[in-house]
Order: sequence, then structure tokens, then C-alpha cells
Amino acid sequence: MNKIKLFYVKLKATVSAPGKAFKAKAPLASFITGRILTMLVLLFLLGFALFGLMELAPGDIVDQMMTQQLLTNTENPSAKTTASNAGGSQDKNFSAEQMEALRSELGLDKPFYVQYFKWLKRVIVNHDLGTSLISKAPVGFLIKSRLWNSVLLNLIALVFITTFSFLLGVFFSSKAGTRLDVGATFFALFFHAFPGILLLILLQLFASITNLFPVTAYPDFAFKDAPMKFTFSYAHHVFLPLLASFLGGLGGTMRMIRATMLDQMGMPYIFALRSRGISEKRVYLNHAFRNTLNPYITGSANLLAGLFSGSLVLEIIFAYPGIGRLMYDAVLQEDINLVLANSMFISALVLVGMVISDILLAIVDPRIRYGNE
Repeated sequence: MNKIKLFYVKLKATVSAPGKAFKAKAPLASFITGRILTMLVLLFLLGFALFGLMELAPGDIVDQMMTQQLLTNTENPSAKTTASNAGGSQDKNFSAEQMEALRSELGLDKPFYVQYFKWLKRVIVNHDLGTSLISKAPVGFLIKSRLWNSVLLNLIALVFITTFSFLLGVFFSSKAGTRLDVGATFFALFFHAFPGILLLILLQLFASITNLFPVTAYPDFAFKDAPMKFTFSYAHHVFLPLLASFLGGLGGTMRMIRATMLDQMGMPYIFALRSRGISEKRVYLNHAFRNTLNPYITGSANLLAGLFSGSLVLEIIFAYPGIGRLMYDAVLQEDINLVLANSMFISALVLVGMVISDILLAIVDPRIRYGNE
């Protein structure tokens, strides 16, 4: 037993030696490599879980295709007459055989894990995300056509939330305890706790009643037709959806920055700076403010993930042609190729955002050393 334990210890030391040497030589690069590998493992497990969940859902895309065909035949008298002349039982048997043949053609007759590994091999080897089982269009083309809309909308919201959260958080931290600070904190907490879906519905009702804003969030013409006109029209269309995202994200972020600023202002180094005669403006902006970046950068990835998940409801309510609405339609139609590629892409964006936030945190805070044990 002791020999086996000694062999295991030696083997572990031999395997981990290159990793420890790389970590000691380049701690930040080692950390980034570890996070990327973790991200790949998480994406693999996520895809496996998605295939399993889609397998548990009642019915499949073939059932929907056949239901659609039956509805078409019902609405078309000539097709219905032809089907009835062929005989009811014969038509039923033919439909069952047709469904099985279609499942075999699409690969849906195999277990979900076999489907997943075939999809994974196609993506890695051929760089092909497959085709949509409903529209027959390439999945990569469908995602690319919608991705920029969602990224643009969420980046605009993130920039506005970040800018105003820092401005208001730092300002109200200097007014702590005043009536203005109490009122601002109340409204920030109110909008942070207010249900986002209800706020979107209320804003759409406001647009419908007043006719000041469109009830949809996207212009009815393409950018290439009139770039300048499209820009102003786009800003007009997305104002209310952006306002909902802004109010929902501003409350929590502003309160976090305000609380961090107040916490920093009570630190011993702040008293030391003031005792040296350094102006209050420099104490706030050059010292205390810099230390508020750490918690914000840490939470920025979660904020971005929240914006992307919230944009699903936004895109449905305001008919915005983004990747969230594409995902919603794909789930309803059980288009497994589109659902999986969409989910993996959004998850990859969020995980990449987390890695970037860790790198920025290491740059901003020199005390952080990822190589330390």
C-alpha cells in the first residue's frame, strides 16, 4: 500500500511539474489558460445538458412538421379529397412511416448523446454549426444576422449604466445621510427590485397610448437604404427598451459603487491622506474612486450576462430582431441545431466576458497575484 501511495505521489509530481513551472514563470498567463480550459469544459457540459433537456421535451420537430402538414391539408380541400380517396388507415400508416424516415434522415432516432457527439465533431472538424431544421438556412448565417443587433443593444445599455452609475454613485456618496441621498437610494432600490417584464409592458403601453414612441424596437427599413435616417430612427425605436434596461441595471450598480465609496472613505489610508493636506477632490477621485473599480469589474460580467438574459424578454415584447428572439422561436419549434448553437454562443460570450473582467482586475489592482498560493 505504501509503495502504491509513493508511486502515486511521484506520478502526480511529475505530471504537475510543467504546470507549476509555467505558473511560477507566468502566473497571469497560467491563470488565463486555466480559465479558458474551464470555459471549454463548461461549454461541453452545457451542450450535453441542452441535448438531454431537448430529449425530455414532449414531441420533436418531426411531430410539428407533420402537424403543420395536416393543418395545410385540412385547409386545402383538394389535398383533403386526395388523402380521403387513398383511405384512412393507409394514410395513417404512410404518415407513421414518413415520420420515422424523416427522424432517421435528421438523426433524431439516435440517443441524445450520440446526436451531441456527432454535432460536436461537425463543429470542431468542419467548423459547421449545421442547418436549421425549420428554415433549412445555415445556423451560422441566422446567428450572424441577429447577433450584431443584440450586441449593439446590450453594449449601449452597459455603457450608459456604467457611466451614470459611477457619476451618481460617487456624487451621492459625498452626500451621504442627506435627504437627496436618501431619496436617490430609495428610487435606486425601487427600480432594482421592480420586475423588468412589467416595466417593459408598461413602457409599451405608454408608447401605444401616447404615440410618442414606436411599439416595436427596430426600424422597418435596412441600414444600407438610408444610413443617417436609420441611425435616428433606430435611436427613436430603442429608447424605451434601453430605458427599461438602464433603470433595471442602474439601481443595483449605483448602490454598489456608493457603498464601496463610503467604505473606502472610512479606511485608515484616507485619514492619512487628509492629514497630509491633500484636497478632498484628489482623495475622492485619485484614491477612493480607483478602489471602487475592483468590485465593479468583478460584477461587470454578471451585469452583462443579466443584460443578455433580460434582452430575451425585451426582444419578444418589443419585437426586436435579436439573438434572444431567435432563441425563443427555436425553442418553441424544437430546432435543436439552432437552440444548441445559440445557447453555446451566448454562454461563450458571457464566459469570455468573465475572463476579460479577471484580466482587467489584475491590471487595475497591483496587489492581485494569481501565482500566489
